[in-house]
Amino acid sequence: MVLLRFAPSPTGALHLGGLRTALYNHLFAKKHGGKWILRIEDTDAARYVPTAVDGIKNALAWAGLPYDFGPGMDGPHGPYFQSERLDLYHSYTRKLLESGHAYRCFCSPDTLAATREKLARTGSNATYDKSCLHLTEEEVARRVRAGEKSIVRLNDDNLPDRASSTDIVFGILRDAHASLPTDPVLLKSDLFPTYHLASVVDDHEMNITHVLRGEEWLPSLPLHLDLYSCLGFKPPQFAHLPILLNPNGTKMSKRNGDVSVLDFMRRGWEPESVINWLALAGWGVHHENGRTSPPGTPSTQPPDSTTLMTLPELIDQFDLSSLTHRRNVLDPTKLAYLNKHHLMRSWQSEQGIDFQARRVHDVVKAAFPHSLYTNVEYITRVISVLQGRITNLHDVPTLAPFFFVELDYDLPEAHSMKRGLSADDYDHVLRRVILQLESSSPSTQADIAVFLHDACEKTGLKSKVFMTALRHALSGMKAGPSLPEIIDVLGTERTAERLKLALSAHKTSDSK
Repeated sequence: MVLLRFAPSPTGALHLGGLRTALYNHLFAKKHGGKWILRIEDTDAARYVPTAVDGIKNALAWAGLPYDFGPGMDGPHGPYFQSERLDLYHSYTRKLLESGHAYRCFCSPDTLAATREKLARTGSNATYDKSCLHLTEEEVARRVRAGEKSIVRLNDDNLPDRASSTDIVFGILRDAHASLPTDPVLLKSDLFPTYHLASVVDDHEMNITHVLRGEEWLPSLPLHLDLYSCLGFKPPQFAHLPILLNPNGTKMSKRNGDVSVLDFMRRGWEPESVINWLALAGWGVHHENGRTSPPGTPSTQPPDSTTLMTLPELIDQFDLSSLTHRRNVLDPTKLAYLNKHHLMRSWQSEQGIDFQARRVHDVVKAAFPHSLYTNVEYITRVISVLQGRITNLHDVPTLAPFFFVELDYDLPEAHSMKRGLSADDYDHVLRRVILQLESSSPSTQADIAVFLHDACEKTGLKSKVFMTALRHALSGMKAGPSLPEIIDVLGTERTAERLKLALSAHKTSDSK
């Protein structure tokens, strides 16, 4: 069975790059009838954030990506926190020491820093002089018994032969051992493993078949494959995912405080849209040189970066060989486009529009806490006339504040609308509509359109003048829903009241 893992470090909020990694693990696992694990890599005690694990779990739940095994979802692969698996890492460290593939290093941090500096001055690419490699077994045993602190290093002079490095996304890789530190550290002096040892041991013990992780780990792949070989493990298949870039071209990183998934949750973006956006970032090159599709993948043309897709559709079409290995900029305008159209799709059902109306209710209440017009039924009517204009549900209070609160006719936009209208024409239009509303109460948008046409003709004014005066009085905004739509939502009684308020404000401004 295909089994994958998403293994974040609990050192802060999950950011978009991490969510995309989780998404791709989910897509690949479900595409191939497999499962995936959430594994918490909490071996860096200095950077551990206590709330981070719950934040990661909440972000995955919001995105609709339920893991099969992990914290709160026990299974045969636990425990799922690396801090609870230390005995396992110590056991494999002993095996490496006994086989001569690793050795203890007693050098202090100051000594190591001095050694690196000395090697750099000689022009050497080495980062360690291997001095502890030559300690006798008796000397090592004596210093361990004496309680001296040590780390455990891989002995890169004693590595077994292995196949060349191959990646599902990047293809056959050149040997990159020269870029690795000399005799990399496997176990730290606090007896916690480094990422390299822990990830290799865990992936083996958990029977992981495919490792999908960020491109930043690509330079470490030779070291990991060396560890698999030293331990006699069969390595999983690797796919390194191209790095996501911010709109300004910088690398996205939670260390730099770049946008987290929580930011997108708070800003009201639809999870389906964010998932759609992330999935298609870099999904667009089919079968590049040196790469082959995993068994069973269809040879379909990959979607472009603004194709509207649901999670089941993404699962059905997902193909690792269609990922480009170029770094990809996350374009926020594409998210806005996808979000708008996912919203429009959700409004095609009564259940969908009711769900969204309840969400908008909370947004409107926060924006206008004293408004009397925030019930779900009313908001449903507001949404019905704003469809096609809403990019994000949080836009509703700014798109159409006039549906929820009375107008401030002193705002700049309202002022500029009225500037081209004569005082008499403005007064005439409002009085005519108020008068007709006293004897007529049109109940549909079609009836309202006829009503307004009749009122305009009776004023004898041009349609543009009539409509501008009425739009100013009812919304105070140049753009927005049509006048029949506005009046339909407000209702004829509230429309008449607002026109009277506008007349009163008009008289007050004229008398100044």
